Amino acid sequence: MALLLVIAMFALFFIGVPVAISLGFASTIAIWWDGTIPLIIVAQRLFTSVDLFPLMAIPFFILAGTLMEAGGISQRLINFANALTGHMTGGLALVAVVTSMFFAAVSGSSAATVAAIGSILIPAMIKRGYHKNFSGGIQSISGELGVIIPPSIPMILYGVTTETSIRDMFIAGIIPGIFIGISLLLTVYIIAKKRGYKGDTNITWADRKKAFKEALLPLIMPVIILGGIYGGVFTPTEAGAVAVAYAFIVGVFVYKEIKWKEVIQLLSRSVVMSSIIMFIIANAGLFGWILSREGVPQMAASFFAGISDSPIIFLLIINALLLFIGMFIETSVSIILLAPLLMPVAMHMGIDPVHFGIIMIVNLAIGMCTPPLGVNLFISCQIANISLIEITKAIIPFLLVMIINVLIISYVPWLSTWLVQLLN
Repeated sequence: MALLLVIAMFALFFIGVPVAISLGFASTIAIWWDGTIPLIIVAQRLFTSVDLFPLMAIPFFILAGTLMEAGGISQRLINFANALTGHMTGGLALVAVVTSMFFAAVSGSSAATVAAIGSILIPAMIKRGYHKNFSGGIQSISGELGVIIPPSIPMILYGVTTETSIRDMFIAGIIPGIFIGISLLLTVYIIAKKRGYKGDTNITWADRKKAFKEALLPLIMPVIILGGIYGGVFTPTEAGAVAVAYAFIVGVFVYKEIKWKEVIQLLSRSVVMSSIIMFIIANAGLFGWILSREGVPQMAASFFAGISDSPIIFLLIINALLLFIGMFIETSVSIILLAPLLMPVAMHMGIDPVHFGIIMIVNLAIGMCTPPLGVNLFISCQIANISLIEITKAIIPFLLVMIINVLIISYVPWLSTWLVQLLN
């Protein structure tokens, strides 16, 4: 049954059927062929897969990101980041990384980070003389911080599918996210120095003070959200609702950049995005249920144990596997399908499940910036008006840095676990 399931899935992939439909249809074919399971189980498992309270955080954070983009929050974060680093060599490129780190702390989405920040900064960089490829590339790679720095939608999915604490996952992502952000800043600085990209020397302390005041409300937002989660005031799901309320109040009543007539449109956009993710989760849940029923996780554990019982070798194989899969399968689908299979093996190898979750998410985040299906690349290409080949060449140095980051995070577990142990 499991073999037929996988064959049917790849056959549907090959003829161009969308991923979510392929998962659901392949699962239905396998259940029908087996004959011992009533087909009503399809509807039951689809419903059960999304009937989870923690998953409510996903539409909340998607809506919060949409409201922040429309409500002027992203522009104020950019202005503040520019006041901090805009005067340095490669100033605007550094601003792209810093702003993405700020925005990631409240959005939870990589694509939303690229769209919100890139639509403003990529044209600004090109206007200042930065090469189009470099401008689009740095925004693409910076956008992946949207799922590494908490709150993060992939972290929620990992927590739900593996029954790992979402709060612990959020805490664990802080240090790796900052570490990756700093490494990208250093890489940008070196490349900008070599290419002669100058900063804005006209930035004064008065400008910095003004930018800080204007960005104060957006900067308080992650403090409220993450502080509330870590302090036990509310759950990650409730934090999503708080983020929506905060973004709505700031965008409508404080900055007044969201008009009442636009609210329905913003809600509609968020509903569509949320529905797509929930549809994927439902079908992937059915697919995963069949794999579990057929004992595939146990077979996977035996397979990896047969290769080597060394955690070092295991992590090396897993990193290569996830980097490859991330190039072809969307992050949410990859987590839902692979996390229940691989996490038990990791635990058997003595690897902390929270640490392993961060390894998975960072690897798959890189897939958002690699062809052929890197969503961040497509967004940046459209904004910068360049081809996929052009932007791929530009991001090669950043991808090499990200692979080094993955290896460091994999083999230095305290980067992910120290803060969790401290706060628990």
